[in-house]
Amino acid sequence: MARYISDFGLVTMRKFIGILCALFFVGCEQDVKPTKNVLFILVDDFGYNDLSFRGSKFYETPNIDALAKESTIFNEGYANSRVCSPSRASIMTGKFTARHGITDWIGAPTGAEWRKRNRFNQLLPPEYVRQLPSEDITLAEALKEQGYTTFFAGKWHLGGEGSWPDDHGFEYNVGGWDSGSPKGGFFAPYNNPKLKNGQPGENLSMRLAKETVAFMKDQKEQPFFAFLSFYAVHAPIQTTQEKWNKYRNKAAANGLAASGYGMEAVLPIRQVQDNPIYGGLVESMDDAVGHVLRSLEELGLDKNTMVVFTSDNGGVASGDNYATSNLPLRGGKGYQFEGGIKEPYLIKIPWLDNQVVETNVPVTAADLYPTILDAVEVELMPSQHQDGMSLLPLMGGLPTKERSLIWHYPHYGNQGGQPSSIIRKGKWKLIHYYEDGRNELYDLERDISEKNNISEENLELTKVLYEELMDFLNGVDAKFPEKDPLYDAAKERVYLERMATEKRKALEQQRLEILEPNFQPNEDWWGSQTTKD
Repeated sequence: MARYISDFGLVTMRKFIGILCALFFVGCEQDVKPTKNVLFILVDDFGYNDLSFRGSKFYETPNIDALAKESTIFNEGYANSRVCSPSRASIMTGKFTARHGITDWIGAPTGAEWRKRNRFNQLLPPEYVRQLPSEDITLAEALKEQGYTTFFAGKWHLGGEGSWPDDHGFEYNVGGWDSGSPKGGFFAPYNNPKLKNGQPGENLSMRLAKETVAFMKDQKEQPFFAFLSFYAVHAPIQTTQEKWNKYRNKAAANGLAASGYGMEAVLPIRQVQDNPIYGGLVESMDDAVGHVLRSLEELGLDKNTMVVFTSDNGGVASGDNYATSNLPLRGGKGYQFEGGIKEPYLIKIPWLDNQVVETNVPVTAADLYPTILDAVEVELMPSQHQDGMSLLPLMGGLPTKERSLIWHYPHYGNQGGQPSSIIRKGKWKLIHYYEDGRNELYDLERDISEKNNISEENLELTKVLYEELMDFLNGVDAKFPEKDPLYDAAKERVYLERMATEKRKALEQQRLEILEPNFQPNEDWWGSQTTKD
């Protein structure tokens, strides 16, 4: 037996004994557990209200809607950051961003380098960890150790070469590398060193879905962990002429708003869902989700595969491509408000008895690590997933203890968000701003749009939450921004005025141009992005 295990290192003693039991019928069949697989679907920049089942009258997501009907819907599900890399690191580690140290998207400038963005801000953002820490045991590594075959497809953005998916527990890596956006766009050729090109015009989302299905088909007789991480619906937003035409007609039928943009503190922000290019991109992603879910059934894997579906941050309403509106949630990607961090959050566990339909208990993506381990009956690792908790009891209808959730983003978002940290406890949400040290307090049960700052009416509660927030941040050695000695308030005012006038006017004009019946961005439509901030 020792020789067998040595020759076949991936076969653990436990699996070997299970094989003997099955072959020789020695009466220990009760110890052989059925295979339990995990399929994790992560969408990039996908907003809480970018779904039909969430009430969108513009986007069509029938396949995700169907998954929602079979899942627990977490109405208060959150990403762990308002931008991508920190959120993804929290999924992989089970830790809040301040603890693992990746607090901004990898590649974002810090310190004096931030001045080159010409935003003329008061603060200089601090340095942050620029690759997934090797000392962490990732979710993939934890499952691989238990005999799971691990697969990754799509966007990674957790470090350069040497810190790619295959360096952190994934045995297969299709398309995951440094880049946070699809360098070649959403149609082949992809300009991706980890993804072979298909025929010109092949859709990236569907290609990643097909790669995932091929893996699951090949591994169907043994436990697997498949992580499908779409580059969609990140910029550049692109679609086909057919889908643009469909959503352009739908926008017209819904009635075009006279104005598409309002203003946040820094940048214009989209107020309506009527971008036909983005609508087509969303539908293509949903088509790819449908392909994977149908294939699970066709392969006979739907009854023993746990499915997780979520996003890494809010929909892009400012900056980037100004693609969608998150209303009634305030803000979007890059913002400290609910639109920046609240996400679609679905979990389907076919073997879980009495799985609840929905819950309003606040949860974060850091909870997915222990939840997955618990669901497939792997021992939890509390020293690793320190800020996550298993959601299995909650999904089974049991009460949970109230806890505090923490977000830390001491940076300026490309989309107009401000350096700040957040604590949510129960219905209360406190935002602490680093420019002027002020606190905002919101009652999310009464004020989902965060219009009414009630900190002055609740001074004691504000003080308690702020102190708890800072105790946590200081306890994990969080990094904070510093005052910029070259800050020029006059230059900042000029910049803000230009955004409120010239930029907003240009965006309103562009919105109407995209909705014109004769709009055509280029010959093949594959490069149909709208704008870059």
